[in-house]
Amino acid sequence: MRNLFTNLVLFFALSIAFSGFTACSNTATTQKDSVDESAPPLSAESKKSDYPPAPVGIMQEEIKDLDGNTFKFEDKKGKVVLINLWAIWCGPCIGEMPHLIEMQEKYRDKGFEVVGLNVGDQDGQVEPVDNIKAFAAKMNLNYQLGYADNKFVSDFFKISRRDGIPQSLIINREGELTGVFTGGGRGVINKMKESVDKTINE
Repeated sequence: MRNLFTNLVLFFALSIAFSGFTACSNTATTQKDSVDESAPPLSAESKKSDYPPAPVGIMQEEIKDLDGNTFKFEDKKGKVVLINLWAIWCGPCIGEMPHLIEMQEKYRDKGFEVVGLNVGDQDGQVEPVDNIKAFAAKMNLNYQLGYADNKFVSDFFKISRRDGIPQSLIINREGELTGVFTGGGRGVINKMKESVDKTINE
Protein backbone atom coordinates (compact mmCIF):
# COMPACT_ATOMS: atom_id res chain seq x y z
CA MET A 1 0.00 0.00 0.00
CA ARG A 2 2.91 2.34 0.79
CA ASN A 3 4.29 1.76 -2.71
CA LEU A 4 0.89 2.71 -4.20
CA PHE A 5 0.88 6.04 -2.39
CA THR A 6 4.53 6.71 -3.22
CA ASN A 7 3.81 6.05 -6.88
CA LEU A 8 0.71 8.24 -6.67
CA VAL A 9 2.73 11.21 -5.44
CA LEU A 10 5.34 10.61 -8.13
CA PHE A 11 2.72 10.36 -10.90
CA PHE A 12 1.02 13.52 -9.67
CA ALA A 13 4.28 15.46 -9.78
CA LEU A 14 5.13 14.12 -13.22
CA SER A 15 1.66 14.85 -14.54
CA ILE A 16 2.01 18.51 -13.65
CA ALA A 17 5.35 18.65 -15.43
CA PHE A 18 4.41 16.68 -18.53
CA SER A 19 0.63 16.65 -18.97
CA GLY A 20 0.84 19.60 -21.33
CA PHE A 21 2.04 17.31 -24.10
CA THR A 22 1.33 13.70 -23.21
CA ALA A 23 -1.38 11.11 -23.00
CA CYS A 24 -1.19 7.48 -21.92
CA SER A 25 -1.91 4.12 -23.46
CA ASN A 26 -1.17 0.54 -22.54
CA THR A 27 1.50 0.54 -25.25
CA ALA A 28 3.14 3.70 -23.84
CA THR A 29 2.31 5.80 -26.90
CA THR A 30 1.99 9.56 -26.57
CA GLN A 31 -0.39 11.90 -28.29
CA LYS A 32 -0.68 15.54 -29.15
CA ASP A 33 -2.24 17.81 -26.50
CA SER A 34 -5.39 18.97 -28.21
CA VAL A 35 -9.06 18.40 -28.70
CA ASP A 36 -9.29 15.81 -31.45
CA GLU A 37 -9.87 17.77 -34.63
CA SER A 38 -10.91 14.62 -36.54
CA ALA A 39 -13.75 13.89 -34.12
CA PRO A 40 -17.27 15.30 -34.57
CA PRO A 41 -17.24 19.13 -34.85
CA LEU A 42 -17.88 19.78 -31.18
CA SER A 43 -16.34 22.59 -29.18
CA ALA A 44 -17.28 25.37 -26.82
CA GLU A 45 -18.38 27.32 -29.93
CA SER A 46 -20.68 24.60 -31.30
CA LYS A 47 -24.34 25.46 -31.70
CA LYS A 48 -26.97 23.34 -30.00
CA SER A 49 -28.33 22.31 -33.40
CA ASP A 50 -24.89 20.82 -34.22
CA TYR A 51 -25.03 18.24 -31.43
CA PRO A 52 -25.45 14.61 -32.54
CA PRO A 53 -27.09 12.01 -30.31
CA ALA A 54 -24.59 10.21 -28.08
CA PRO A 55 -23.88 6.77 -29.58
CA VAL A 56 -26.26 4.01 -28.52
CA GLY A 57 -23.29 1.84 -27.54
CA ILE A 58 -22.22 4.45 -24.98
CA MET A 59 -25.71 5.20 -23.68
CA GLN A 60 -26.90 1.58 -23.39
CA GLU A 61 -23.74 -0.08 -22.06
CA GLU A 62 -24.14 -1.50 -18.56
CA ILE A 63 -21.45 0.09 -16.40
CA LYS A 64 -20.30 -1.50 -13.16
CA ASP A 65 -19.43 0.83 -10.27
CA LEU A 66 -16.97 0.09 -7.46
CA ASP A 67 -19.66 -1.51 -5.32
CA GLY A 68 -20.69 -3.94 -8.06
CA ASN A 69 -23.89 -2.09 -8.98
CA THR A 70 -24.67 -1.38 -12.64
CA PHE A 71 -26.09 1.66 -14.40
CA LYS A 72 -26.54 3.04 -17.91
CA PHE A 73 -25.86 6.56 -19.13
CA GLU A 74 -29.29 6.40 -20.76
CA ASP A 75 -30.68 6.51 -17.21
CA LYS A 76 -28.85 9.80 -16.55
CA LYS A 77 -30.82 11.78 -19.13
CA GLY A 78 -31.87 15.06 -17.60
CA LYS A 79 -28.33 15.62 -16.30
CA VAL A 80 -25.20 16.94 -17.96
CA VAL A 81 -22.65 14.12 -17.73
CA LEU A 82 -18.89 14.21 -18.25
CA ILE A 83 -17.57 10.69 -18.87
CA ASN A 84 -13.83 10.40 -18.21
CA LEU A 85 -11.61 7.43 -19.12
CA TRP A 86 -8.62 7.17 -16.80
CA ALA A 87 -6.12 4.85 -15.10
CA ILE A 88 -4.11 4.94 -11.89
CA TRP A 89 -0.85 4.68 -13.86
CA CYS A 90 -1.66 7.60 -16.21
CA GLY A 91 0.06 10.84 -15.20
CA PRO A 92 -2.04 13.16 -17.40
CA CYS A 93 -5.20 11.52 -16.01
CA ILE A 94 -4.06 12.37 -12.50
CA GLY A 95 -3.15 15.88 -13.61
CA GLU A 96 -6.70 16.67 -14.72
CA MET A 97 -8.43 15.18 -11.68
CA PRO A 98 -8.34 18.37 -9.57
CA HIS A 99 -10.23 20.09 -12.39
CA LEU A 100 -12.83 17.31 -12.52
CA ILE A 101 -13.23 17.63 -8.75
CA GLU A 102 -13.63 21.39 -9.14
CA MET A 103 -16.29 21.07 -11.85
CA GLN A 104 -18.21 18.43 -9.88
CA GLU A 105 -18.29 20.70 -6.84
CA LYS A 106 -19.11 23.85 -8.81
CA TYR A 107 -22.00 22.40 -10.83
CA ARG A 108 -23.30 19.65 -8.54
CA ASP A 109 -26.53 21.54 -7.80
CA LYS A 110 -27.14 22.23 -11.50
CA GLY A 111 -27.63 18.62 -12.50
CA PHE A 112 -24.02 17.94 -13.47
CA GLU A 113 -22.23 14.66 -12.89
CA VAL A 114 -18.68 13.48 -13.55
CA VAL A 115 -18.29 9.73 -14.02
CA GLY A 116 -14.73 8.41 -14.04
CA LEU A 117 -14.32 5.01 -15.71
CA ASN A 118 -11.13 3.08 -15.01
CA VAL A 119 -9.68 1.28 -18.05
CA GLY A 120 -7.53 -1.19 -16.07
CA ASP A 121 -3.87 -1.67 -15.29
CA GLN A 122 -0.96 -1.37 -17.71
CA ASP A 123 -1.34 -5.02 -18.71
CA GLY A 124 -4.98 -4.49 -19.70
CA GLN A 125 -6.29 -6.33 -16.65
CA VAL A 126 -9.08 -5.06 -14.39
CA GLU A 127 -7.68 -2.82 -11.66
CA PRO A 128 -8.50 -4.28 -8.21
CA VAL A 129 -11.32 -2.36 -6.55
CA ASP A 130 -9.27 -1.83 -3.37
CA ASN A 131 -6.55 -0.08 -5.40
CA ILE A 132 -9.09 2.26 -6.98
CA LYS A 133 -10.79 3.02 -3.67
CA ALA A 134 -7.45 3.78 -1.98
CA PHE A 135 -6.46 5.98 -4.93
CA ALA A 136 -9.80 7.82 -4.87
CA ALA A 137 -9.48 8.48 -1.14
CA LYS A 138 -5.94 9.80 -1.54
CA MET A 139 -7.03 12.11 -4.38
CA ASN A 140 -10.26 13.15 -2.58
CA LEU A 141 -12.30 12.29 -5.67
CA ASN A 142 -15.88 13.52 -5.25
CA TYR A 143 -17.44 11.91 -8.31
CA GLN A 144 -18.77 8.49 -9.29
CA LEU A 145 -16.26 5.84 -10.32
CA GLY A 146 -16.72 2.66 -12.30
CA TYR A 147 -15.11 0.39 -14.85
CA ALA A 148 -14.90 0.67 -18.63
CA ASP A 149 -14.78 -2.77 -20.25
CA ASN A 150 -13.09 -3.39 -23.59
CA LYS A 151 -16.29 -2.87 -25.59
CA PHE A 152 -17.00 0.49 -23.95
CA VAL A 153 -13.41 1.66 -24.45
CA SER A 154 -13.59 0.61 -28.10
CA ASP A 155 -16.82 2.59 -28.59
CA PHE A 156 -15.17 5.59 -26.94
CA PHE A 157 -12.11 5.39 -29.18
CA LYS A 158 -14.29 5.15 -32.30
CA ILE A 159 -15.75 8.54 -31.39
CA SER A 160 -12.46 10.29 -30.70
CA ARG A 161 -10.41 8.31 -33.23
CA ARG A 162 -7.60 8.13 -30.68
CA ASP A 163 -6.62 5.28 -28.40
CA GLY A 164 -4.94 6.97 -25.43
CA ILE A 165 -6.16 8.34 -22.13
CA PRO A 166 -7.32 10.57 -20.61
CA GLN A 167 -10.38 11.02 -22.78
CA SER A 168 -13.67 12.67 -21.91
CA LEU A 169 -17.11 13.03 -23.48
CA ILE A 170 -19.74 15.55 -22.45
CA ILE A 171 -23.38 14.55 -22.87
CA ASN A 172 -26.17 17.08 -22.41
CA ARG A 173 -29.54 16.67 -20.71
CA GLU A 174 -31.13 15.40 -23.93
CA GLY A 175 -28.50 12.68 -24.41
CA GLU A 176 -26.62 14.58 -27.11
CA LEU A 177 -22.83 14.66 -27.47
CA THR A 178 -21.54 18.20 -26.89
CA GLY A 179 -17.81 17.66 -26.41
CA VAL A 180 -14.99 15.19 -27.18
CA PHE A 181 -11.65 15.75 -25.45
CA THR A 182 -8.43 13.72 -25.67
CA GLY A 183 -5.06 14.01 -23.98
CA GLY A 184 -3.97 16.07 -21.01
CA GLY A 185 -2.79 19.61 -20.56
CA ARG A 186 -4.00 23.09 -19.79
CA GLY A 187 -5.44 23.77 -23.25
CA VAL A 188 -7.61 20.64 -23.27
CA ILE A 189 -8.77 21.21 -19.69
CA ASN A 190 -9.70 24.85 -20.37
CA LYS A 191 -11.74 23.87 -23.44
CA MET A 192 -13.41 21.10 -21.47
CA LYS A 193 -14.41 23.58 -18.74
CA GLU A 194 -15.80 26.00 -21.34
CA SER A 195 -17.83 23.21 -22.91
CA VAL A 196 -19.20 22.03 -19.55
CA ASP A 197 -20.21 25.56 -18.59
CA LYS A 198 -21.89 26.16 -21.97
CA THR A 199 -23.72 22.82 -21.90
CA ILE A 200 -25.01 23.37 -18.36
CA ASN A 201 -26.27 26.85 -19.14
CA GLU A 202 -28.02 26.05 -22.43
